[in-house]
Amino acid sequence: MNLNIRIQNHDFVLHPLGVVYWPEEEILLVADVHLGKISHFRKFGSAVPAGAIAQNFKKLDVIRKDFDPEHIVFLGDLFHSSLNLEWDIFADWYHSIDNQVHLVAGNHDIISPLKYEMLGISMFSELRIGEFRLTHHPEETDGFFNICGHVHPGYKMRGFGRQLLKLPCFYKKSNQLILPAFGEFTGNYFLQPEIEHRIFAITGKEVILVS
Repeated sequence: MNLNIRIQNHDFVLHPLGVVYWPEEEILLVADVHLGKISHFRKFGSAVPAGAIAQNFKKLDVIRKDFDPEHIVFLGDLFHSSLNLEWDIFADWYHSIDNQVHLVAGNHDIISPLKYEMLGISMFSELRIGEFRLTHHPEETDGFFNICGHVHPGYKMRGFGRQLLKLPCFYKKSNQLILPAFGEFTGNYFLQPEIEHRIFAITGKEVILVS
């Protein structure tokens, strides 16, 4: 189940797969997919099933069908490292869709911008849309609300019987929203929120405000 929130008098939809849809601008925001990471693990002997590679693309297609966005903006770390076989899978996926795709470069995005240009993908260091600033790293700027990734935020929910549930989350401050990592096998950084911050935990089927 999606969760709708208001930021700076704009509607945003938080999706259980860890993305944000901005209806007014018809933009789907996705952070930290880290394509190629699974192939990288497998190359060095990690027991990661080959079928896991397809999961990122299956999830992207589910979300595209849910929202039918005009634009898909990847907020950095679209690819984990250098070229491998997942680039060809990505290129095939890109040619199969009719959305405009843009990449805000992250620290892992070391593939030449020319490769993206040849596909028809626009690449930026940041994007500014009205009073919103879209970046990879969290960067608070006066006069702008920052939407970003990079951190892979997670939250530990503790029960009365010492149960512990570790979940990815959207992390909201007064002037910033950090998206969870979208990619498979990306891990989480578990945050200790301050009182005024808001945690929107992802259970897999719904998004829940937990603090």
